[in-house]
Amino acid sequence: MALKLTDIVAPGAVVAELNAAERDEAIQELVDALVEAGAANAEHRDALVAAVLERERKGSTGFGRGVAVPHVKHPGVTKMTAAIGRSPHGIDFSALDRQPVYSIVLLLSPDNNPEDHLRAMEVIFKSLGNETFRRFLRQAATRQDILELLNEADHQKLPG
Repeated sequence: MALKLTDIVAPGAVVAELNAAERDEAIQELVDALVEAGAANAEHRDALVAAVLERERKGSTGFGRGVAVPHVKHPGVTKMTAAIGRSPHGIDFSALDRQPVYSIVLLLSPDNNPEDHLRAMEVIFKSLGNETFRRFLRQAATRQDILELLNEADHQKLPG
């Protein structure tokens, strides 16, 4: 069975309007959203934030075209999960194209299942590689709009 965005993204960890103005704040906000949604363990919150920030120091996950996919494999994660955040004003992620990031997908995976992590990254990049998906995600005003967009992407109802 093919992995879908809706299998990965925790519905309660979709943030239609991030408060964060900087990369590190955005990562903290998305990890917090996963904790609040029950998709990440609160006792690992600080370690997860630190691990994602350490990954960013090794190389930006701002891949250009207004998107970033911070990701980490961590022993404190029992089930692969992701959060999505949308920044209306853009955040400097030191992206490859030096442009601000408006859409962030934060992926947390168990450290003992690298194959699933790679499969999830493929699914995320396939959607983010679609111009229509990126544009609609950037324009999505509510959590419900984003969840509907994920469903449409999973069922290949988007042109592009």
